Amino acid sequence: MRGAFTAAVGNRQGRLEQAHKGTLFLDEVGTMSTALQTKLLRVLQEREFERVGDSHTTKVDVRVIAATNSDLRRMVADGQFREDLFYRLNVIPVELPPLRERKEDIPLLVQHFLDKFRAADPATGQPRAALTVAQDAIRRLMAYSWPGNVRQLENAIERAVAISGGRPQIDVADLPVEIQQAERALPSPVSLPEDGLDLDAFIAQVERELIERSLERTGGNKGRAAKLLNLKRTTLVEKLKRLGKQSLMVGIALSVVIAIAGRG
Repeated sequence: MRGAFTAAVGNRQGRLEQAHKGTLFLDEVGTMSTALQTKLLRVLQEREFERVGDSHTTKVDVRVIAATNSDLRRMVADGQFREDLFYRLNVIPVELPPLRERKEDIPLLVQHFLDKFRAADPATGQPRAALTVAQDAIRRLMAYSWPGNVRQLENAIERAVAISGGRPQIDVADLPVEIQQAERALPSPVSLPEDGLDLDAFIAQVERELIERSLERTGGNKGRAAKLLNLKRTTLVEKLKRLGKQSLMVGIALSVVIAIAGRG
């Protein structure tokens, strides 16, 4: 509002007015001050607000999408977030799993960020040539745990593009050190013993371990575990039944061996 403060020389629409009849995205609502929470609550309830320095009430019709990585329920219990605002925002909650639980998204996100950061070369202003990522670098990206989620991945790719210096391929050395070291979390390369191996038994063991790890990571949730393994839930259930029967057969065989040994 013109004259509302020093250097206010004209009227300017705020984000709410710009989003009228549209959508307003509010990121990290958990960091809002108490005063700002109160103002937002009024907008959501009354669908109106006053500009700074203005006594005129402006009506607004806005769909609000809010995001946070904070535990708002805990913040409400601790008195850090208004309970009434929480319920105003929590109409249709959508929980997005952390990146470490949906690593199949990493290659797609990497490509998206490559396209974003190679859009223009700061030196020439011209679009950069297409960039690719070395397979070893992709393996490190897939192995890393991503405590900072998608923002950390975006930062890592932006850094890699800058360090690549115009090369057509991003290598492991272009990644942050902590991601380079993620190789330690990768499984050891498969080696073939001199006397060979039982391929069916080896594959069955790998399958069992991957299923067990997926269930551990998802807290036993079969639907999410199946998604991690790119399987249908029914397929995973069938595999669990089969693995359960195999475990039973091994247990019976072991009991027989122990019983025979006991007789000796």
